[in-house]
Amino acid sequence: MKFKYVFALCIAVLVASCSSKKQIVKKPPQSPQKTKVISGNALVNKYSADDYIARYKPIAIAEMNLYGIPASITLAQGLLESGNGNGSLAREANNHFGIKCNANWKGKTILRDDDKKDDCFRVYKTPEESFRDHSEFLKRKRYASLFELNKDDYAGWANGLKQAGYATNPKYPELLISLVQRYNLDQYDRKENHEEKIKREEKTLTEIFENAPQEKKEEPAKPPVSMKICEVKQGDTLYLIAKRFSLTVDDLKILNNLQNTDIKLGQLLLVSK
Repeated sequence: MKFKYVFALCIAVLVASCSSKKQIVKKPPQSPQKTKVISGNALVNKYSADDYIARYKPIAIAEMNLYGIPASITLAQGLLESGNGNGSLAREANNHFGIKCNANWKGKTILRDDDKKDDCFRVYKTPEESFRDHSEFLKRKRYASLFELNKDDYAGWANGLKQAGYATNPKYPELLISLVQRYNLDQYDRKENHEEKIKREEKTLTEIFENAPQEKKEEPAKPPVSMKICEVKQGDTLYLIAKRFSLTVDDLKILNNLQNTDIKLGQLLLVSK
């Protein structure tokens, strides 16, 4: 009887020992996620400008109501910088405005040759996150004066962005304004009364200047847009322009929402992806 008791006690100790060992077993660490790489910036003719506007105008309007940036300007910039949503950054990273990584970016990233090889760009879970980050990006001291404009003053915003250094191309304001007028994007802008404007300005400008000291310490989230814009000259054809900028005719048609190869003297064409 005593032997059975001792045997049972040994079994219990052995089971407890095995159980405790199981509790301290650690899973092998997971390998970190690799940064995705875009090989080239392929354009896919999937969305027209009208498709893009229909899909993203509610987001642009919501951002306008919150920040005071004209919905027409946000949509025009999105059309330009994402190639109507057909560019690889928009398709693979939900990045519609070409915003790059900085030291404070904690999200996923994607690499693409841009100003230099393997430039780092932000990856967003949804297009909505990209539009919000674009609004936040503009809340900087260099753009502060723009928030004092009426939120339906798309021409003032287009010219002000250029003057503040957002884009280096002197034709940038004209191209934004032409997009707004071609697609009647100003129909989505909303006027505000004097009290609403004062309240919005006070809130936004306070946030901008509170963040100004921190802004100086950060590396730029995005350098000025080195967007290439070509003005059609006498004798130009779509083929010749495409060849001049190492593009295909289809690339030009997608970037500029052209239905055919007809172009007019003085017409502005986007010639960079």
